[in-house]
Amino acid sequence: MNEVKRRLIFLFMIINVVLISLAFRIGWVQIVSGEKYEKIAKEQQTRDQFVPAKRGSIYDRNGKELAVSAVTHSVWVRPAALTNPRSKKTKEDQLTETAAALASILSLDQDSVRASMNTKRNLVKIAKYVEKEKVDQIRDRGLYGVEITEEVKRYYPMGAFAAHVLGSTTDENRGLMGIELEYDQYLSGMNGRFIYSADRDGGNLISGREKFFQAKDGWDIVLTIDAVIQMYVENALDRVREDTAADRVMCIVMDPETGDILAMAMNPDFDPGNPRVPLDGAEAAYLETLSDSKKLDYWNSMWRNPMVSDTYEPGSTFKLLTTAIALQEGVTSPEDIFYDTGKVNVAGTVLKCLQWRNPHGRETLVEAVENSCNPVFVELARRIGIEKYYDYLELFGLTQRTGIDFPGEGLAILQKQESAGPVGLATMSYGQGIAVTPIQLITAISAIGNEGKIMKPRLVKEMMDGGNVVWKNDIRIERQILSKKTTEEMTSIMESVVDEGGGIKAKISGYRIGGKTGTANKAFNGGYSEDTYSSFIGMAPIEDSRISILLIVDNPKGVKAGSLTAAPGVKDILENTLRYMRMKPTDSGNAL
Repeated sequence: MNEVKRRLIFLFMIINVVLISLAFRIGWVQIVSGEKYEKIAKEQQTRDQFVPAKRGSIYDRNGKELAVSAVTHSVWVRPAALTNPRSKKTKEDQLTETAAALASILSLDQDSVRASMNTKRNLVKIAKYVEKEKVDQIRDRGLYGVEITEEVKRYYPMGAFAAHVLGSTTDENRGLMGIELEYDQYLSGMNGRFIYSADRDGGNLISGREKFFQAKDGWDIVLTIDAVIQMYVENALDRVREDTAADRVMCIVMDPETGDILAMAMNPDFDPGNPRVPLDGAEAAYLETLSDSKKLDYWNSMWRNPMVSDTYEPGSTFKLLTTAIALQEGVTSPEDIFYDTGKVNVAGTVLKCLQWRNPHGRETLVEAVENSCNPVFVELARRIGIEKYYDYLELFGLTQRTGIDFPGEGLAILQKQESAGPVGLATMSYGQGIAVTPIQLITAISAIGNEGKIMKPRLVKEMMDGGNVVWKNDIRIERQILSKKTTEEMTSIMESVVDEGGGIKAKISGYRIGGKTGTANKAFNGGYSEDTYSSFIGMAPIEDSRISILLIVDNPKGVKAGSLTAAPGVKDILENTLRYMRMKPTDSGNAL
């Protein structure tokens, strides 16, 4: 009996020790380590769900949608919550079953889905941009550990249209290039959050607390681009590139009175909705053969907007600026007489006219521009003087960036004034030995059609929030650089180039068109190659310019002259655009 009693006492003591230990442990967990375990519990129960902001839309100047955002869905899996506690299936079986269901609905490889789910990570993204129909199927299956979140996807309703202006976005819906990058902070808005308490299966806890932070959608952007004119330009570039077999063809259309870019395009282009895959099948296949670093170089080249970022030697189109400077400074006049021998000796260097074997002989200034006679422009530059010439380069905006609202704007390459010398000045006078960006050149030439005022170019007109204008990109006059007399003389000279000179292929029946052609060999290894930039710059109608246009053909094959490669494309664009703008033909327009 005593033995039984001793055993009971011993058992009682053991129980007391265990209970005291448990009480001590509970006290330790709740009091000493309470905060630690409370934090762990909250982390396990708390769901912090991303609430995406809707990226602002991009419209043309007339309200045409060029880039929009739509709500889509992503499918996520929490590997730790895949097991149904009420099921008798093993964890491996349930993992396989869930992977098979998701793979079937989402048209994915089952083994890949299962491999991605078999991880120690808390949350795994299985698929993004999932259509609502498929999301509904997944929800109907009631799969454990599977979560659906809303996301925003960028769409470009018109495909590759205006690609080099719009740019594109990353998979995270951030601006990657173009307007999407330049105005990313305004377009992207501010994402919201939904914080709530959930059980192991993701269901809301009744006793849990919820916090909802509303997303702030991005602002909408209205461009200066006119989608109709942009379409005319892109269609014309297709034809020009096909006819000339050029490496690239590019074009800018500007309103000289406001600096508004009405169209800007390059061929070849790309699809902003799928920017890493070239539109040309052969190019897409070639891209797949490249290393990762080479692919990056290829993409950057494909996405780059050379009309803003790159420089080129403008050739004879630059003669318009030399002529305008000379007229403004009073060192010549339209009736001034020159005599061309085909060559000119400048400080021991012989510079030739393109037709040096058949010199132009006696010619007026107007005829010299029509003939694009290099020696005459060398003489004009000599009369102007190097100091004054460089002063005007600055006034025309060629020594700095234009400030256009677009990322990665390039800067002209100019010889230093102190080292240019007579030869450097002479070659600049006819557009060689100087490299400018296309946006710089058209901005400078457009001053001729705007009574001598140079404007700051712009691509964005305004931004809106919920239909209300919240910011305007004001039209800005940079400076007055030419007198009314000079601009009248220049527009008359430009018109004569189209009527009688090298720009005749740009002539349009019933309309007064002014312009200048250019053909410049590309600089290469300290000299010049046989490849050319062939171009045409013009304005219409010349008596009251509403449009200025620059079209550049990069390395045409066969015929090189800008008069035969670029001018026909300009005519095509202007014919359609003038009709679209309801510009009536004038009686003074010369019929073809």
